Amino acid sequence: MSINEALEEIKRATAEIIGFEEIEKLVRRYYEKGEEYSVKLGLDPTAPDIHLGHTVILQKLATFQKHGGHIQLIIGDFTAQIGDPTGKSETRKVLSKEEIEKNAKTYQEQIFKILDPAKTTLYFNSSWLNELGSQGLIALAMNYNVARMLERDDFEKRYKSGTPIAISEFLYPLLQGYDSVYLKSDIEIGGTDQKFNLHMGRHLQRAYGVGKEQAILMMPILEGLDGVAKMSKSLGNYIGVKEEPKEMFAKVMSISDELMWRYYELLSSKSLKEIEELKRGVESGKLHPKKVKEDLAFEITARFHSKEEAQRAKEAFEKQFKKKEIPDDIKEYELEDGVWIAKALVETNLEPSTSQARRDIKQGAVRVNREKVTNEQLKLEKGEYILQVGKRKFAKVKVV
Repeated sequence: MSINEALEEIKRATAEIIGFEEIEKLVRRYYEKGEEYSVKLGLDPTAPDIHLGHTVILQKLATFQKHGGHIQLIIGDFTAQIGDPTGKSETRKVLSKEEIEKNAKTYQEQIFKILDPAKTTLYFNSSWLNELGSQGLIALAMNYNVARMLERDDFEKRYKSGTPIAISEFLYPLLQGYDSVYLKSDIEIGGTDQKFNLHMGRHLQRAYGVGKEQAILMMPILEGLDGVAKMSKSLGNYIGVKEEPKEMFAKVMSISDELMWRYYELLSSKSLKEIEELKRGVESGKLHPKKVKEDLAFEITARFHSKEEAQRAKEAFEKQFKKKEIPDDIKEYELEDGVWIAKALVETNLEPSTSQARRDIKQGAVRVNREKVTNEQLKLEKGEYILQVGKRKFAKVKVV
């Protein structure tokens, strides 16, 4: 691959790059002299699992690894005790050390399904931030003023609305930036929502006389399954990297044909040239969009599981959705005679609440024995039933 092709892959689908000329120098030096360079990513283990939205950045790091980048992967066990205030309307709840350690271990298991461990150095920022001490922390805080900190969008909104801002939250971007000072990072990568924090690393490298100012590469936020809001567990529009193969495959297949290209661009390991060829094939009618989407679903499922499991997930999807058959491995439940349909949906884990069950019934998303339910007060009498919500959720019920 030529240097220009490598740079095109690095620029692919990025939202913004600051200091691209420096990235170009680093990549050129690698191809001409074999010199590696460092690319930093900081992750606070504030939740046990990650979803495909998080892997957009990991995919970009994997691209850097192909072109001379050595990844500085920072597990923010120290900064997680504060919590990143980005996008938050109130002070985060502080996690315990045990929660952070447990989440950090899970992160590592998931991350190295994408990154090459041989080209990655794992750090815990407590190893240098604990050593900073009170004197070092004061010196760090002197590098930024309150007025500039309040220019940050989320802080500004909270300040104007009278919502409390803890002093510790001002420290968060300073501590993240200090990571770049300590590691002398060449490049830092993050989502567009991290722009303020990423700039802080660049600012502090200059203030501490590191001798370089890290380039910044920002990736867009991946839309969820609905194609509108960002992928989020709280919104229920996510694909978790630890989901069962069948569920993962089916969720990818549920996205729109238009959103499929966005997922290809941000998540697939296929080159831009290959993706463009697929687009032309669909536009000309030579390729069916469903076949192209199946290939994407297979690639993503195989990445986090295996090719064998992805193949089984594909076959299960074809059986369930193409032939309109009920899956073989649905769970069975036993309920009491006269159970209310909404309660039955909750007790079989098809719905999170009876209110959500009633909403789905009104929207025509609930079926009993393949027939759409229209009566939200329906009671199930003695017998056996197949309950279904949407296209993918099934449960077998025996009412006694």
